[in-house]
Amino acid sequence: METIQIQRILEAALLASAEPLSSTRLAGLFTEDEGVTAADVARALEALHTDTGARGVVLAEVASGYRYQVAGDVHAWVARLNAERPTRYSRALLETLSLIAYRQPITRGEIEQIRGVVVSSNMIRTLEEREWIRIVGHRDVAGRPALYGTTRQFLDYFNLKALEDLPPLAEIRDLEELAPQFEFEAAPDSAVNILPAPVEAAGTADATSDFSAASAATHLPLPDATAPAPDPDSKEHLA
Repeated sequence: METIQIQRILEAALLASAEPLSSTRLAGLFTEDEGVTAADVARALEALHTDTGARGVVLAEVASGYRYQVAGDVHAWVARLNAERPTRYSRALLETLSLIAYRQPITRGEIEQIRGVVVSSNMIRTLEEREWIRIVGHRDVAGRPALYGTTRQFLDYFNLKALEDLPPLAEIRDLEELAPQFEFEAAPDSAVNILPAPVEAAGTADATSDFSAASAATHLPLPDATAPAPDPDSKEHLA
């Protein structure tokens, strides 16, 4: 099959899908008789990404796969299509979400200890309903409190591929007063340096989680898209 035809098929599939599509799912669109390899799909995706350079949409790769989304420089105009005002979250909720993202897996009690205030059950419920956090295990102490971590959907929403893409704490303006309380051994000069140390907890060996606290300013799906969902081809969580 010609390269141009492969690109057209992939472009159509991505525009028709309501969720990001992994390279595996995209390769599955072709039969063995058509002779399209994974390498052919990868080259076609790269070509599509290059072709969107000067357009109003871009081909982005997130945790769950590839998707077309509005380019950042035209986002403000496209956002006017949405009649409803965007949801605004309280500072307390965003601080809690950031603590989970940077210190995961973390218990509710540990969040309260760092913030110095009680964490509302409604706040945790809101984050769970958004599918941004989930219980990844339980701390092996008295009472076995739940351990929270971020999800693949959270990565998708914030337009990131992996946990390592999170910004250093120093770059997050809204956390100046929280940052000194994060006791990291290494200086926060890179995303990897500020990841929390592994925590030994029952039930968390295969339940590592995802993150991003980066800005979602450029994340606005095309009009026929909905919020991204996890890749059904993989049940793994990102490390």
